[in-house]
Amino acid sequence: MEFICEPENLKDELKLLINLFNTKKIKQINFNSKIVNDTFYSTITIFSNHLKTYNYSYKINSSNIKQFTQRYAKISLYKALSKELHSTLKWGSLTGIRPTKIYKEIVSNIKSSNQNLASNKILDLAKKDIIKKYFVTRKKAEILKQIYITQKEYIGNDKLVHLYINIPFCPTRCEYCSFVACGIDKFSYLIEPYLNALIKEITATLNFLKNNNYTISTIYIGGGTPTTLNSEQLDKLLSNLDNLKVKEFTVEAGRPDTITKDKLDVLKKHNVTRISINPQSFSNATLKSIGRHHTKEQIIEAYNLAKPYNFNINMDLIAGLHNEKFKDFKHSLKSCLKLMPNDITVHTLSIKNTSNLKLNGGTISTPKTVSKMVNYAYKKLTKCGYKPYYLYRQKNMLGNNENIGYTKNLSCLFNVVSMEELASIVACGANAISKKYVLENNRIDRFACVKNINEYITRVDELTNKKIDLFCD
Repeated sequence: MEFICEPENLKDELKLLINLFNTKKIKQINFNSKIVNDTFYSTITIFSNHLKTYNYSYKINSSNIKQFTQRYAKISLYKALSKELHSTLKWGSLTGIRPTKIYKEIVSNIKSSNQNLASNKILDLAKKDIIKKYFVTRKKAEILKQIYITQKEYIGNDKLVHLYINIPFCPTRCEYCSFVACGIDKFSYLIEPYLNALIKEITATLNFLKNNNYTISTIYIGGGTPTTLNSEQLDKLLSNLDNLKVKEFTVEAGRPDTITKDKLDVLKKHNVTRISINPQSFSNATLKSIGRHHTKEQIIEAYNLAKPYNFNINMDLIAGLHNEKFKDFKHSLKSCLKLMPNDITVHTLSIKNTSNLKLNGGTISTPKTVSKMVNYAYKKLTKCGYKPYYLYRQKNMLGNNENIGYTKNLSCLFNVVSMEELASIVACGANAISKKYVLENNRIDRFACVKNINEYITRVDELTNKKIDLFCD
């Protein structure tokens, strides 16, 4: 199918929306738009077994012309395709990764124009608005409302930051993974020089934050798999963070085959409050096929080993993995619930361009089956007392679904502020992205560190200074 778009800068975003529909019967789509006197006009012509033209217009009541031009373009195209194909999408015209931000924006607008309205009334009006304007289903709109309530508006200020530290090493590379993560079987020789460079960056960063009156709220060490480091290396890293008094301290221990008593002792010694033990699946056949060299029995062993330390524990599951049917996902979720971790995150499989799954191919669950998995997870987890507390979406997600974090009691403020972009993230390490949140105009400025580990090691001083410049007043 041919897609002709004018202006050209809207084409990539609109193509994402088109790809979510079954357009086999359509030969060509022509999209044209323009702005005249603060009004957005669009004309969509669809060529199939007939020719039909759809015209729409919207008043732009915002200084952010670019943002709302893109929104109205997607709304127009969605309406045309829905009518033409007699089809709807669960997320309506939304293709961005943070639909909760749009819900919050609607809530803010309603609050400013209806200051005497009760809070629950405002949230219900926002729910109706996102359904009406963006065609989100009632079920998804209700999830956005619940997440808004759970988050309780964790908005930071210009001097509040969250510290992220990246450890780009893993025992093996999972088939679906697109992160820069080096398997230790080939790259173990890089760990020590990487740690030395990283500690150098952390020291300079902490000195800058202290001298400029920044307050660190949370620490999150991710990757990769930080517990790929041995206990001595973990101790060496965490010793540099001992003087920080923070609300929460997370270390991803995602691979059960990297968890030992010695490492858990180190984490406890340095006041870590939260860890991840991520099954992804409780099927040994699936684990083997996706490149994870551990068993479901090791998952349970690792969890039981960590439980006496009283960490808040998160467990991840992925809907749509290699050859999995609904019964397999259902079994994994029930197995997870038997352990009753504080947090459970349900991811939808996303086919990333740089993953082995994309490069080598593989058998994955059907979009219909994945949607059934995701819907079942929501019903089961909320019934068991878990609340959805953050949500984000990615490109190429099976069944046009989403990733949702569920919690018994909110234990990961970092996930909220990073996914929703509500506060500044100061990031250290290769491929770490720092984000400066400017409260005055709700702006995010970014600095992305280099991905290559050798390059990071040799350029650490230069890269540290560039990141610090981002946070200079």
